[in-house]
Amino acid sequence: MLNVPGSVLGLLLLLGAVHAVRTLVLSPQVDRLFVLAMAFIPARYDSSVIPEGILPGGSGADIWTFVSYALIHGDLTHLGINAIWLLAFGSPVARRFGTVRFLLFFAVTSAAGALVYLAAHPGELVPVVGASAAVSGTMGAATRFVFQRGGPLDNWRSDPGSADLVPAAPLSVALRNPRVLAFVAIWFALNLVFGIGSVSFTGADQEVAWEAHVGGFLAGLLLFALFDRAGRPIAAGGDSTVHRPESW
Repeated sequence: MLNVPGSVLGLLLLLGAVHAVRTLVLSPQVDRLFVLAMAFIPARYDSSVIPEGILPGGSGADIWTFVSYALIHGDLTHLGINAIWLLAFGSPVARRFGTVRFLLFFAVTSAAGALVYLAAHPGELVPVVGASAAVSGTMGAATRFVFQRGGPLDNWRSDPGSADLVPAAPLSVALRNPRVLAFVAIWFALNLVFGIGSVSFTGADQEVAWEAHVGGFLAGLLLFALFDRAGRPIAAGGDSTVHRPESW
């Protein structure tokens, strides 16, 4: 908790500030306009449902809402849960990627979640909000290295300070790791239970956009190598050793 990367801390402060302004400063009418301009609404992209120009934000919102929806949360419980998971999984990923790559990764996985939700719910009028897709992205990215020899979840690592920088295995190798497969299976099972079933993460009567979670998780898992800066991948069947890049 005392060693949170600046990029994660900055995101947490931003998420908290947005929620505080919405609840303490904006009037209900202005807040409604703000949410409609910043939330991801699939109906934006179907003129047969909502004619172009009706929703706040205009054509610009057609682009920025793929990311901006992640900055808005329904209530404190929603915000708190996402903040906890972002601390847990975002911190090791941020230490590995660095500030710029991590913030770009947050945006890309948010957009991936929105794209999958749009494909599953074309023309949907209900706004989607929350950083869950990006948080799921950090979970997907974390599976690529936390179970590696010398990684954060390796009890026999020789240098805990380098645990987040252990070289990652190629995806084809990682997906043959029983611990990785177990984590992925449990993650998908829980999302199906909470998303399709009647149980909510927050306990509130609100729909869970589980499709967005899946989109973010898969983006984090599959696009990991595009953002990784920690070192060369290990060969199939080989042990990993920490490789510190000469330039950061």
